Amino acid sequence: MSKKSAHIAALITGCQGAALDAHYLGYFACFNQGLFYEAHDVLEELWLADRQSPNYAYYKGLIQLAGAFVHLQKNRLRPAGALFLLAQTNLQKYPARHEHFDLLPVHALITEWLGRLIQSDYSVNPLTPDSAPRLKTPVAPPTSAGVA
Repeated sequence: MSKKSAHIAALITGCQGAALDAHYLGYFACFNQGLFYEAHDVLEELWLADRQSPNYAYYKGLIQLAGAFVHLQKNRLRPAGALFLLAQTNLQKYPARHEHFDLLPVHALITEWLGRLIQSDYSVNPLTPDSAPRLKTPVAPPTSAGVA
């Protein structure tokens, strides 16, 4: 196990045992704590595991979304804008609700943050410690296993 894998395993420990993949849930846990680089890393492990998955572009879009905020944290505004556009392109390939996650607020979030960058001609970083976005964590519906 690499150091990176051990770090990711530690990040997703609290997400184990749920109905959804721990890497998927770990992405949202990290993102909502403002740990955008870690969110990227956690989901990247799932994304790279199966490049033939129908969710390949979906995971890639979520990774790009987190990456855009990594760029904002580093005050790299134009690369952030470019990743917002790439994330939007990848996520638009999926229905409004995908993998137990509502994508409509994500599309609005991308539009809003990209708009802020464009409006300032990429001269003002809209990300502050108090303005970091949060995503609603997906929840799988309960299964009917064991129900008579």
